[in-house]
Amino acid sequence: MQHVAIIGAGIGGLAAAMRLAHGGVKVTVLERQSTPGGKMRSLPSVAGMIDAGPTVLTMKPIFEELFREVGCQLADYATLIQEDILARHFWRDGTRLDLMRDRQASLENVRHSFGVVAADEFDRFSRDARRLFEQLNDPMMQSAAPALWTMIPLMLKSPGTLMMMDPLRSLAQSLARRFSEPRLAQLFARYATYIGGLPQASPALLALVWHVESLGVWHVKGGMKQLAYGMEACAKNLGANFHYDSSVTRFECGESGRYQLECDGRFVSCDAVLFNGDPNALARGFLGPEATAAAAAHATMPRSLSAHVMSFAAQVEGLPLAAHNVLFAADPDQEYGPLAQGAPQHDPTLYICAQDRFGSKSPSGKERFEIILNYPSSAQTAVPSQKVREQCQTIFLDHLTRHGLSFTPRPPPSALTMTEDFAQMFPGSDGSLYGRSPHGMMAAFARPTARTKTKGLYLVGGGAHPGAGVPMATLSAKHAAAAILSDLTLT
Repeated sequence: MQHVAIIGAGIGGLAAAMRLAHGGVKVTVLERQSTPGGKMRSLPSVAGMIDAGPTVLTMKPIFEELFREVGCQLADYATLIQEDILARHFWRDGTRLDLMRDRQASLENVRHSFGVVAADEFDRFSRDARRLFEQLNDPMMQSAAPALWTMIPLMLKSPGTLMMMDPLRSLAQSLARRFSEPRLAQLFARYATYIGGLPQASPALLALVWHVESLGVWHVKGGMKQLAYGMEACAKNLGANFHYDSSVTRFECGESGRYQLECDGRFVSCDAVLFNGDPNALARGFLGPEATAAAAAHATMPRSLSAHVMSFAAQVEGLPLAAHNVLFAADPDQEYGPLAQGAPQHDPTLYICAQDRFGSKSPSGKERFEIILNYPSSAQTAVPSQKVREQCQTIFLDHLTRHGLSFTPRPPPSALTMTEDFAQMFPGSDGSLYGRSPHGMMAAFARPTARTKTKGLYLVGGGAHPGAGVPMATLSAKHAAAAILSDLTLT
């Protein structure tokens, strides 16, 4: 029985474990943390466990397909519940906009907040985003190794697609042409940050992210971590073995075409290795010299954004929050300038997940919150001092106060997870949460694919094609498992 070792039990590693175990190979998963999920973290609070990583789940059919193709049902392992309100958006002038599960309701809300012209522009934008997604889904996301030359027939067949891609403009520039209402341009420009980019440097085709979100937003009953636990349980039922608190420090080519992993002083022999971590860690030598050539420098650099994340339980006063909320900066023209220079923002947009308000609930007493502030990535891994955490906490709370929000009790500095913390948690990542930066029209073709230049070493996860985000990491496992099973069959 051929043996595949998976380094990392993030969502990509879990999905790959399911597929490979179902494919008939022996699967061993080695994870340096004590639980599965990777960046899908959760932290304890007086109100229960708080999601401290991803909170927005889209593209449910990808997860249904994953479970179906290994002979299981998603509903047997995790409960996904669709939200009526995709997100609630607040501006300092008191304007509020709910984007909804129901397309017509979103259109009416835009008309109510911004007028008839803005609603017409939003309608055209939504239709173009849908067509862009439909045209690019197969040749890009569903393809194991997309290439520019494969796009040429599509462009010739559908010249309108090229126009919708707006290849000579950034997302910010394209949206400025599409919307006469600057607040709508600001709203959709923020979608670049969902994969770690800046609107003024990311390609205009990222407008298709709106269509992905408009297809539906779900939450996982019991918290996002339950999806990771469900995938782990399914993989175990299919025969995969998991070893936690296990740090792999070296990859070597062994005898007779097999490979060796050094893990906490012992050696694991296998026929293929799947790395579910940031590919930049390989280039940095975190798995030894034989793995450094696995990903080219242009496939991991430049780095995407990071974040400061505050996770806590408290009573809230001020704005009528939904489950997913965006509190916008006052000046969109100045908002991202500091980040482009590698510095913190002076007046940022904040994302707030009110985790006890899923299903449009109105909780009383203390409830759970996760607040995300975009931040530059950094190779610095020293644990921030108490003073630095207190300074960051003050900045966070000052921003919230400007929007009229107050929390009781006041979230402590210990509620913060900072860029340096992420750099320490995920070795070789520079604290970047999304892998390679999405900046530039060719960024989508620059990400490393499942097969690497190092024989026997494969990649999976948000740092590999098709990119960052829980659905994309899950889809990357489909590509990786297919590559490994094909190669093992040939050998």
